[in-house]
Amino acid sequence: MGPGVAVGRTLVFYAVLLFLLRVMGKREIGALSPFDLVVTIMIAELAALPMENPEISLINGLIPILTLAVAEIGVSYATLKSESLRLLLTGSPSVIIRDGKLIESEMRQVRYNLGDLMLQLRLKGVINIAEVEVAILETNGELSVILKSEYRPMVPADLDVVPQYDGLPLVLVVDGVVNEFNLKRTGFDRDWLRAQLGKQGAESETDVLLASLDTMGRLFVQKKNSSRRVKHADIL
Repeated sequence: MGPGVAVGRTLVFYAVLLFLLRVMGKREIGALSPFDLVVTIMIAELAALPMENPEISLINGLIPILTLAVAEIGVSYATLKSESLRLLLTGSPSVIIRDGKLIESEMRQVRYNLGDLMLQLRLKGVINIAEVEVAILETNGELSVILKSEYRPMVPADLDVVPQYDGLPLVLVVDGVVNEFNLKRTGFDRDWLRAQLGKQGAESETDVLLASLDTMGRLFVQKKNSSRRVKHADIL
């Protein structure tokens, strides 16, 4: 098998795997359950074999991968309908801490040691177990922590305050390219955008690394090759 054929086969499997991961859903790319992890590893191994062995045809290499992908999609739909099947394949969450007390029997059952627990708590910004109302070990291995009410951060609702709405900003320019869809949503045009960029030292959108408009009408602009953040300009 020549270099060109090897490159071609590799690109074919690369494209197929990207497509299958996209079809199989976002949960396959994010935190994986044990069942999803097994399927992902098997697909990776099956893809490696025909890329390394030229005697395996493309069709024979793709069939088992496609079979696994179809089976995974089918099982995913089945678990939406069947709670018992979902529990069988992914397991159920385990309560590790309740009312500031460790539940040793549950930790022993899931083989979750104190070192891992303290690490996860520190990552959540918790240093004292007594402050925890409930800590749940999820099926993907993540630890969900709910603090006791007296230790939770204060939020505006605690003071009966309604803060001003602060939604997602609209990205108008990325690496010199204008997002026409988002610009249209703002109700402005390119002439307006160029004028606002000019106020912040950018001659045109091609000089801009990122420009976004927040819900308060403030335009954030950072030019290319610039480590200094340009201040917000109130344009409304």
